[in-house]
Amino acid sequence: MINNILFMNGYGAYVWLSFAFTFLACAVVYYKTYKTLKKYEKDFAKELVKLSGSKRRLILEKSKVASQVFASYKNSI
Repeated sequence: MINNILFMNGYGAYVWLSFAFTFLACAVVYYKTYKTLKKYEKDFAKELVKLSGSKRRLILEKSKVASQVFASYKNSI
């Protein structure tokens, strides 16, 4: 029974390699996207720090995303 699943009438190597390649490709894309997102969040937080207090407060009150990014940046310092 398990041999039928593994070998799949001679097509098992192709099928399992395809699954492995797809999983690896998805993992690489996820990692690169995550790394880029963190870089942009860090740059955005640095720009927020450069703003004056009143402008920063106004942006953080209006944008939920900006407040989350800024809070996570302050926690990582």
